[in-house]
Amino acid sequence: MNAPATTELPVVVIGAGPAGLAAAAHLVDRGLTPLVLEAGPVAAAAVREWAHVRLFSTWGEVVDPAAEKLLAPTGWVKPDGAGYPSGGDWAEQYLQPLADVLGDQVRFGATVTGVSRAGRDRIVDADRDAQPFVVHVAHADGREERLFARAVIDASGTWTTPGPAGASGLPALGEKSASDRITYRVPNLKDPAVRARYAGKHIAVIGSGASAFTALAYLADLAASDDGTGTKAVWILRRGISGSTFGGGTADQLPARGALGLAAKAAVDDGHADAVTGFRTDAVERDADGRLVLVGEDGRRLDPVDEVIVLTGFRPDLSFLSEVRLGLDERLQAPTALAPLVDPNQHSCGTVYPHGVNELSHPEKDVYLVGMKSYGRAPTFLAMTGYEQVRSIAAAIAGDHEAAERVELTLPETGVCGGAGLFDAPEAAQDTEGGGCCAAPATLQIGIGAPASSGGC
Repeated sequence: MNAPATTELPVVVIGAGPAGLAAAAHLVDRGLTPLVLEAGPVAAAAVREWAHVRLFSTWGEVVDPAAEKLLAPTGWVKPDGAGYPSGGDWAEQYLQPLADVLGDQVRFGATVTGVSRAGRDRIVDADRDAQPFVVHVAHADGREERLFARAVIDASGTWTTPGPAGASGLPALGEKSASDRITYRVPNLKDPAVRARYAGKHIAVIGSGASAFTALAYLADLAASDDGTGTKAVWILRRGISGSTFGGGTADQLPARGALGLAAKAAVDDGHADAVTGFRTDAVERDADGRLVLVGEDGRRLDPVDEVIVLTGFRPDLSFLSEVRLGLDERLQAPTALAPLVDPNQHSCGTVYPHGVNELSHPEKDVYLVGMKSYGRAPTFLAMTGYEQVRSIAAAIAGDHEAAERVELTLPETGVCGGAGLFDAPEAAQDTEGGGCCAAPATLQIGIGAPASSGGC
């Protein structure tokens, strides 16, 4: 089968989430044809799985300008820019309408199983850049399809590949067999069945980011409610507690993000959660009653718990990209030029300057990882970052290199300055006078959290 001329082909976008749909909108704005392939049955399938969680960014910060331009002729009305949407609001009031406008340029139930160059595996150099991409797709009805593309933008995210409880990056011994009592998502405590699972129970929360803050705040609300008497959390931290543990607080330029960390601190201060520091989970065992006992690398054994909530971040699925030549950092699995900006080994604040095609390019021309997936295993990604990424990439694919390299975004500071973000490093200087990582230009991060006024939705 001969592939058509590359310039006549669509740009395949993998994933109909916030970054993928924004990429499609920017491509349309540039006169290019996108083809969005979404594994789920609807737009924003992953976002809908955390529909109960409220973003710490406002509506004004999570609507892409090109998408808004595309939606405007349909009579779509942008929600109040100062409001904080939940994941469900974001999906229903913005992302699904955007997918609807794109029409048959978005295909659902289409799982990408492989990306390569037509007639060229990853070994072959000859005439490589002149060949279109070939994308293999498995459809929900069992059909297989082969599509051709002039470029590929992978916005598939990381939602389906959460990190394990084990501190080594591998599941702790016994973690898989204890799956009936472990979840890797922030539980929806407004769902009666889920609420009953956690009410009155002793629950371990493993993790130190926005998702862990959210879970702690939700559990504290449950503990303080009439039906939650006896609910108690134990917060498992792989490092110690420092000034940056709870985020930037009132210094955060996203007030709801700062409030989220303060809510987690309140959960500890009010006695709804006990913090266990310097604990790196090595094994998960069951006691005689079937409860779970977490065992640390140092041999410590924690008191039994009824449930474990593991919120240790996410990692990219790169399996279907094995035949294209990616340039990825060996630690973070993020593009090599972007990795130093987001590496938590170097800083804990997550303040990253806006970036685009230069930081996101790979040895394989015209293939890009964007959105959450572009950060690899690094945390604290903001929606605005993804929108700037795809604006730049769409401009580059269209041949407008001046626009591709232009920065069109100013991002909010976290209010957190510090050294290494993964382990305590007493020898590292902690500059709180304006130096350190927070002295970098204001950056973008996309995050999930609670509104400033509440620990829940």
